[in-house]
Amino acid sequence: MDVTVVGSGNGGLATAFDFALHGHAVRLFDTEHFPDHVAEVAAAGGIHGTGELEGFAEIAYAGHDAETALGGADLVVLVGPAYSTDHQARVVAPHLVPGQAVLVCPASCAGAIAFKRAVGLALDDETITVGETSTLPYAVRITAPGRINVFHKLSGGVYVAGLPRSGTDRLLSMIQDVYPAAQAADSVLQTTLQNGNPVIHPAVTMLNAALIERTGGGFLFYEEGVTEGVGRVIEAVDLERLAIAESLGVSLLSEPALGVAQGYMLEENYSTGYSTAPGFLGIGAQSRLDHRYLTEDVGYSLVFLTDLARRIGVPTPTMEALITMASIVLARDLRTEGSRTLATLGLDELSVNELAAL
Repeated sequence: MDVTVVGSGNGGLATAFDFALHGHAVRLFDTEHFPDHVAEVAAAGGIHGTGELEGFAEIAYAGHDAETALGGADLVVLVGPAYSTDHQARVVAPHLVPGQAVLVCPASCAGAIAFKRAVGLALDDETITVGETSTLPYAVRITAPGRINVFHKLSGGVYVAGLPRSGTDRLLSMIQDVYPAAQAADSVLQTTLQNGNPVIHPAVTMLNAALIERTGGGFLFYEEGVTEGVGRVIEAVDLERLAIAESLGVSLLSEPALGVAQGYMLEENYSTGYSTAPGFLGIGAQSRLDHRYLTEDVGYSLVFLTDLARRIGVPTPTMEALITMASIVLARDLRTEGSRTLATLGLDELSVNELAAL
């Protein structure tokens, strides 16, 4: 299969590496704003991996020419944070052809909906199969240009949904050899709500804000950053998320249960489950507060989740508190910015029943 990976960050390199290891012809694309890793991959002819996934994977093309990268691709995988989805969509849009498939990995926050809106496709359009995953299937960090260390590849708990739902089976069949743990989700609401990043990252970041600023991230995010008190905040956010899902008729796993299913964690609890998790060992904290753990997981995901919660009448005081505190420490009004809301996604006119039927 011909696969194009759009995005050359941690997840993009891991995705390209893994698909290539499984024998697919992989092309890696990113815009000229992100030249370093693309250039190194092009020069080396591939990507070096260590950790759970080791070796060297040949990459057929790495560069900034979208036409070359996307031409003839069976599957296009967009890999990046929520704030990259619209831009990536606009870049690839002129080069998409009927019959292709596009997977937003991870959804982060309604990624498939955001993609379709950005490229001008109706949500029920099936000309191009569009869908999303609930999470990035790796804990991974770039160690040098063109080199990655994979701390963990998920052993379960990876959900895939098409938009519309009729595309789910096709997307699942295209990635099943690379992600045998992947399973069909009921809808893109399930994949979006099952994403655990906004449950974990903002709570740990905000309650370690002074340590992050003082040390420049010189501590282990999970092992040292999660204590009993931090765990109680994670749990409070998770309970609000589960209440949103229940109100919409969406079946979700709790965040610790998901972590166990994915192979990250051994215990289903909100404190030592994270601080002693084998899949999180050795992962350092971010070097600054102005980081996607707040700009994405709060500015996009929690803002969207609270907007959705208001529509369906579910109280989310802990999420609201984290949005307020993150806005203060970043000196930005993330709530007013409204980077990802029902309105920005074109969903503000839908009834609760219509939202649940997406």
